[in-house]
Amino acid sequence: MPKQENTKSKIVEAAIDLIASEGYKGASMRKIAKKVGIRESAIYNHFENKEAILKTIVSEIFVTPFSFDNVEEKALKGKSFLREFVVAYKLIAFDKKKEKLFRVLMIELFQNENLRQSFMKEFHQKDVQTLSKAFFVMMQEGLVRSADPIFMAQEFLSPLFYTRLQLSLLRIDGAPTTSVATQFEKHVDFFWELVAL
Repeated sequence: MPKQENTKSKIVEAAIDLIASEGYKGASMRKIAKKVGIRESAIYNHFENKEAILKTIVSEIFVTPFSFDNVEEKALKGKSFLREFVVAYKLIAFDKKKEKLFRVLMIELFQNENLRQSFMKEFHQKDVQTLSKAFFVMMQEGLVRSADPIFMAQEFLSPLFYTRLQLSLLRIDGAPTTSVATQFEKHVDFFWELVAL
């Protein structure tokens, strides 16, 4: 990795740690620079300002290992498509780096209008749109009962988000997370029982 990119990554990592522990306002450029071991002015070689660092962090939150390519074709697999989606979601939820990012997101959503708009567009609307397209295909193929595919997508996603939040809260308190570990897969089974023909 070139030195420039390595420094940029270190700045992002330091910002994630500081924002997760002190909030966006508490994570000053000075503190970020000190944590990285560079002069504060050197940060501006990589980022215009702290908001630009936050946008980079948020873009990482919205990255998913689940590929939405050929969603219509994948939807033909029905329940296994939903399980594949949930497994990818679960991997993100249990990833320690993504956990920090999720905390940053939760802290900042209520305080940052730009972040709220990005979250709604890049995360919520994109996932709902993709899943509703998949459910529509499943309806056409007679795999699931006919209903509003957008509402069905929202109903499928909501418990996943809640489970991820529950996992984060347990981790913050140092509580065991084993009770949450199987909820993702159980959700697929329960949901499929309700909608399958």
